[in-house]
Amino acid sequence: MNFHVTVLKILVAYPDGFAVMEDLKRDMAILATSGRDWADRTRRLAARVPDLDIWSQGLVERTSGGWRLTSKGREVLEFMEARSTPEPIQAAAASETTPPIAEIAAVPPLPPQPADRAKLRRERRERRREARERARANAS
Repeated sequence: MNFHVTVLKILVAYPDGFAVMEDLKRDMAILATSGRDWADRTRRLAARVPDLDIWSQGLVERTSGGWRLTSKGREVLEFMEARSTPEPIQAAAASETTPPIAEIAAVPPLPPQPADRAKLRRERRERRREARERARANAS
């Protein structure tokens, strides 16, 4: 998983591109454990901007209590997600070569994440417990 790309993708999903550290850590943990698809996707996106550094390039700024995606960060992320550019470029030049938004090919959204993973786990445990109880009752 590419940390810098993941941070950009998380922040773009929040209103005004701002997320508090608690939310960032939670979302990062979910994505880090979501499987190989996410890791592969972030590597592919990062390959389009080989020298990506969200801090030194001013793509993300630290504010009290959280991180905010800058307009330059949005432009670089849009560039990385555009399917029409075959070769990687330097991140510093990304904002200069980014085509207008109207020309960027539509990128399919991430697969939907369960709204409440904890709730799904509880329900799954409950179903298993009920099945064990039924099996015990039938065995008696």
